[in-house]
Amino acid sequence: MSLKSIVRELKEMRDGIGNMSKRGVESRRWNGRTKSHVAPDITLTSLEPIQQGQWAHLPPELLLDIINRVEESETTWPARAVVVHCGSVCKSWRDVTKEIAKTPEQCGRITFPISLKQPGPRDSPIQCFIRRNRETSTYLLYIGLVPSENETDKLLLAAKKVRRATGTDFIVSLVADDFSRSSNTYVGKLRSNFLGTKFTIYDSQPPHGAAIQQDSGSSRRFHSKQASPRVSAFNYVVGTIAYELNVLRARGPRRMHCTMNSIPVSAIQEGGTAPTPTSFPQVVDKPFSPSPALKGKGPSTDLNNVNLPKLPVSSQGSAEPMVLKNKAPRWHEQLQCWCLNFKGRVTVASVKNFQLVAAVDPSHNVSAAEQEKVILQFGKIGKDIFTMDYRYPLSAFQAFAICLSSFDTKPACE
Repeated sequence: MSLKSIVRELKEMRDGIGNMSKRGVESRRWNGRTKSHVAPDITLTSLEPIQQGQWAHLPPELLLDIINRVEESETTWPARAVVVHCGSVCKSWRDVTKEIAKTPEQCGRITFPISLKQPGPRDSPIQCFIRRNRETSTYLLYIGLVPSENETDKLLLAAKKVRRATGTDFIVSLVADDFSRSSNTYVGKLRSNFLGTKFTIYDSQPPHGAAIQQDSGSSRRFHSKQASPRVSAFNYVVGTIAYELNVLRARGPRRMHCTMNSIPVSAIQEGGTAPTPTSFPQVVDKPFSPSPALKGKGPSTDLNNVNLPKLPVSSQGSAEPMVLKNKAPRWHEQLQCWCLNFKGRVTVASVKNFQLVAAVDPSHNVSAAEQEKVILQFGKIGKDIFTMDYRYPLSAFQAFAICLSSFDTKPACE
């Protein structure tokens, strides 16, 4: 039997399993959204019956060979959804698929939702683009060089801008139609101060390796039907962004510094590693679209008097955080403008365009090549279309949050 026939039967069997379980109802919705959403990272629990089917008892060597071939052949979306179909057959298939499908740092590809919280590749950046909708105040992050003509782009993350009396919030979600902070698609948020000069990045889960802070006063309250009452969901401060004030109205681009509390500066040193979560916590181990039966019946949330917690003291003080700064542009006499080499990825001049590099001291022992490496670049290529290229040690979520800060109004910085 050919590999294509096996994959086709896997899809058919996956649909058949869906008729016998609650998760299957959601699976059919995900199949219809393959072209616009990253595949779900579902945790199989004992509460959900697992239909093993005819493919569950394949010899381990044959199973490993099949999934290896599928993973190597389907490297881009939407074709890469086949890898996720393999992980949806049964528990044994899922275990092998998770073992074979590497992190973005290792393979340079995004497969499961948890990939959005993992560092990008070290050698070459993951290239994405952001589409802004002014009418709905939403920002959609897709993977790819530029928007495709047939609109089959893979949606990674979505954000909605919400203005408050004291600043602005950008709510980040896994889907483009649900930005509730009590939803199981909630990923995190970006919050600004009144002047739009300082931003705080909040993550819905603690950094990898940090203990969950037990503070019921700052958690989001969940109904027992949707989440375990033993674990609370928090907003954790994982980074801050500061734009320098331009009081004298001097000519030049914006200047910014990003302090990544969840990434130690040792991550960019020789032999260093960045925190890499392997799964979502139970409360936020979520599909990309809530179940129709649960939509509208989500957890109750009291956000009026919520004090968002910072990281536990033990994790904050254990290592010096990595700091990013925007790369200084040069003044082009002929063009009469500030210029940066975006290597063809940015084509329209804009005050929003930037490149971020590591800001280190000589004592950090970071090589000169590493200091010059662009970790994140963002720029305009058309009306309401922007490119976003990120690499290690930033994750897609962290890079997206930093880029969102560029969309907020900053009269004091320009």
